[in-house]
Amino acid sequence: MMLSFYRMFTGLGAPLIALYLSRRLKKGKEDPERFTERLGIASIPRPDGKLVWIHAASVGEALSMLKVIEQILQKYNGWSVLVTTGTVTSAKLMKDRLGERAFHQYVPVDRVKYVRRFLEHWQPNLGIWAESEFWPNMVIETKASAIPMIVLNGRMSARSFARWKKYPGMIWQILNSFSAVLAGSDVDAERFKELGAKNVSAPGNLKYAAGPLPVDEAELAKLKSEISGRQLWLAISTHPGEEAIVGKTHLELERSHKELLSIIAPRHPERGPEIANQLKNMGLKVSLRSRGQAIEPDTQIYIADTMGELGIFYRLAKISFVGKSLLGNGGQNPLEAAWLENAIILGPNMENFEDISSALIKSGGAIQIKNGDELAGTVSGLLDSPDETKKMAACSLNEARSMAGSIEKIMLALEPFFTKAGERP
Repeated sequence: MMLSFYRMFTGLGAPLIALYLSRRLKKGKEDPERFTERLGIASIPRPDGKLVWIHAASVGEALSMLKVIEQILQKYNGWSVLVTTGTVTSAKLMKDRLGERAFHQYVPVDRVKYVRRFLEHWQPNLGIWAESEFWPNMVIETKASAIPMIVLNGRMSARSFARWKKYPGMIWQILNSFSAVLAGSDVDAERFKELGAKNVSAPGNLKYAAGPLPVDEAELAKLKSEISGRQLWLAISTHPGEEAIVGKTHLELERSHKELLSIIAPRHPERGPEIANQLKNMGLKVSLRSRGQAIEPDTQIYIADTMGELGIFYRLAKISFVGKSLLGNGGQNPLEAAWLENAIILGPNMENFEDISSALIKSGGAIQIKNGDELAGTVSGLLDSPDETKKMAACSLNEARSMAGSIEKIMLALEPFFTKAGERP
């Protein structure tokens, strides 16, 4: 019933969908040069040969798939890789990271007309969903086109699990459109099974296998020179409201750490100027990386509002607070900080990464705080105890290394599906 209502609404609601897209376009949340891709109109021709379509939600999911894409291209010579995402930020990252035989398109909006247009052009031989949200029309239409699909690194948070349990018929039909669900953890696997998924396994979590983020050594050296030995800490992947908490924390910390530098790397870099204005109104001296502003001796907050440079900032800082965990829902992946040997601070809301965060806390590589009021005290304690910070950072790195190795198991689990799909005409 709910699925039928959803398909009817997305069919009849074309004017509302058009208005929604128009507003997103005006706000800079859509790419004006490639906007027709969101309507299912491809901007490039389909390559010859076999094609695997990998769909990821946004930045985190897309980045986690890079290792898989690399392995696919190495192992399956006759295949090309189509990656779809829905955000401008992820599209820019994919453009910089994808090599030969791999390319990016924006995922079409979940309306039957757009989805069919997309599928008719690309005709993928295999679909892989590295996505925690299932778009019903996309799933149903792909299944109807006899394209086998797999959920990879499947995540089912407690919140999503509770929500889907209210619509058992709808989620059952969606999940049974997939040939297999390769869950990210045993907990996720059990939730998928309870919702009706078949052929469920948990070969490993791709986020464990990502390894250290890359770095531009010249830029790293330049920033080290500008910082000139000052104490610093990093607030990474922050969401609205958390930057004000960081600003307040800085003002509190500065009473006892006179030359302190706080670095904010917002989850959505385009918010940089807005964040800068907010912090300036708090009386803070701010520099914006996107505008080429240097870290001056009196800079209090440096906003790293650029793409693809997180590897630089994790290497600069040995103390990292992970955002979307104080005011957001679900947190962000703390393993990026762990791989680059940071002492990690987490807020209370880490349900999307509960297995990773729990392991890091248990290992001694991360501290979990209850609220923003505890942030200053925790950062201060680490700044004042370099040996303890170094010990925590080593623990986080060791835990990240212990989690690695899942890529081999995942590729082994995927192999039968590539073999079978490769046999299709």
